[in-house]
Amino acid sequence: MIQSYEDLDVYKRSYRLAMRIFRKSQGFPKEERYSLTSQVIRSSRSVSANITERWAKREYENYLKQHLVHALGSNAKTKNWIAFAEDCTYITDTEFEDFNKKLNTIGKMLTKLHQN
Repeated sequence: MIQSYEDLDVYKRSYRLAMRIFRKSQGFPKEERYSLTSQVIRSSRSVSANITERWAKREYENYLKQHLVHALGSNAKTKNWIAFAEDCTYITDTEFEDFNKKLNTIGKMLTKLHQN
């Protein structure tokens, strides 16, 4: 039974992934601190943050859907920043594929939640 946003599988997955991305981004070059590193951390954290805010406003359907759309957007932005990290060789191809696979799963879960 779901009693909190913390019980939602999509929240758990997005939070864990944001933490993995944060830890990995700490190894990016210092000159990326205020650009790529900051962007990928903020967008990845925004996914779970929007799920949390969605839960808080769950009684209001328009807010509910709006925050799911924001979470989907943040998820897509994270995919973009991860692609930059791979192309800049800050992460390996294997890491990129793993991150991308998880981001795709989260995106599908958010879409399904939005449709329901």
